[in-house]
Amino acid sequence: MSGHSKWATIKRKKAANDAKRSNQFAKLLRAIEVAAREGGGDPAANMTLASAVEKAKASSVPGDNIDRAIKRGSGADADGARYEEITYEGYAPGGIALFVEALTDNRNRTAQDVRHAFTRNSGNLGETGSTAWMFSRKGVIVVEKAASPDDERLLEQALEAGAEDMNDSESSWEIVTDPTELTTVRDALRGAGIELFSAELTMLPQSTIPVDGGEAKKVLQLIESLEDLEDVQNVYANFDIPEEVMASL
Repeated sequence: MSGHSKWATIKRKKAANDAKRSNQFAKLLRAIEVAAREGGGDPAANMTLASAVEKAKASSVPGDNIDRAIKRGSGADADGARYEEITYEGYAPGGIALFVEALTDNRNRTAQDVRHAFTRNSGNLGETGSTAWMFSRKGVIVVEKAASPDDERLLEQALEAGAEDMNDSESSWEIVTDPTELTTVRDALRGAGIELFSAELTMLPQSTIPVDGGEAKKVLQLIESLEDLEDVQNVYANFDIPEEVMASL
């Protein structure tokens, strides 16, 4: 499993304090608003919006908040700031590649915050294109092994529904799809009675770099510092850290 997917899975399993939860809700709603503005307010016809709504629901964002964000983005509600998408690329300690997605109403503020996070955590902010080529946009569905059928049956059902691959990630299975097939595969697996832990659009690294010990701690500290920024939506990385090491950090 990609570093981002594994890290996101572990964080969701841990209880978040109220301040962190409030911050996460705001980020999820911002993503919904921008997706609705860019592709329309119908999740059935807007794959990015459907993924953002799915992610928000998985994080227990109230339905009324989700509906209001869709209305703001689609123009039915004129309130709210105008956000734009911007990405940053760079490296964490150990040569780990990072790809950062942000939604901002102030590019200068966001750039300064991201640069500061890299600098104070021993990272290096790179030029546009320095790491983007290492990642591909994919749909990723995570099924915990404790809640899944046997691996052969799960793989068969996933492939029949249109998935590209299924990867073993210690305590979970990671089903990879083309971005356009994420909703179809997700719905087919749910229709087969399979409990899904998450289903979202993401950026997967083409290859990963093993990291352990003190260097793993430094990598995760930089990623957490970036994720804590108000404007940062997602941080993708090409690290491979064992689950037990990641959970302990």
